[in-house]
Amino acid sequence: MGEFRTKRIYDDPSDDDGRRVLVDRLWPRGVSKERARIDLWDKEITPSNDLRTWFHHDSAADFAEFARRYEAELSGEQQRRGLRELRELAADHPVTLVTAAKDPEHSHVAVLLDQLREE
Repeated sequence: MGEFRTKRIYDDPSDDDGRRVLVDRLWPRGVSKERARIDLWDKEITPSNDLRTWFHHDSAADFAEFARRYEAELSGEQQRRGLRELRELAADHPVTLVTAAKDPEHSHVAVLLDQLREE
């Protein structure tokens, strides 16, 4: 099993990040592509626009319900292919999942990490 890490895009890249994969659907504000040093950006493995909007704009949105809906999205064919590619990438290099989320442990990144570590 490969090694997966998380890092905020606003933190400086480091040599031990391995492959840097952006796991947000939108490019983060205020960060140049040069500074971000992103190796891969697969929007298909990120929450859909509808799910992302619901979670961020509904003050009553429950993280457990968000996680359930996002896991359902990750069961799609393109999403499963994207997860498989990340696992294959992590077989040879550490993979750092890069996000703009303020609290990656309580965001889609935590759900994504669980899915990546399942197989």
